[in-house]
Amino acid sequence: MYGLVNKAIEQMVCRDHGEAVWEAVKREAGVHVEAFVSNASYDDDVTYRLVGAASKVLQTPAEQILAGFGEYWVLHTALESYGPLMRAHGKTAREFLLKLPVFHDRVQMIFPELRPPEFECTEVTDDSLLLHYRTPRPAGLEPFVTGLLKGVGQMFGTPLTVRMLEDRSQGADHSVFHVSWTAG
Repeated sequence: MYGLVNKAIEQMVCRDHGEAVWEAVKREAGVHVEAFVSNASYDDDVTYRLVGAASKVLQTPAEQILAGFGEYWVLHTALESYGPLMRAHGKTAREFLLKLPVFHDRVQMIFPELRPPEFECTEVTDDSLLLHYRTPRPAGLEPFVTGLLKGVGQMFGTPLTVRMLEDRSQGADHSVFHVSWTAG
């Protein structure tokens, strides 16, 4: 993963718990990086260890850390790093979600080594859709996706309800989320 991801985890932990807690998380994770470089590539294991360590240090389930990080990613990191690109891909949460595949293609132009997940929307109505999530990474990042989706809803002022219908960690070949909102 790019350093931007690990840097964002650091920023979220420091914002919510302070720098001393972040240092404890890094120690627990066995990560001895002074500062993550946003456009440098790091082994995915570094990110997984940071999340696991944050879970242990904060005594919070990893799923909750990942969900919170997903929201933080959209509302802070993504908007700060490529806000104009995000705003160009939709005026509503629904429109943005429908354009996610194109959005990731554009982001990949900025970060050429990025291995983004694949998203596909099906069964689209005025107030819901099914979001199919495929990734080459191990199962377990679904709470992060839930957080991302809720962050997108907040970004557009449209609270989203997210329910997982199929989960790779339960044997499905990809995860499927039912995403709904109040049409208006």
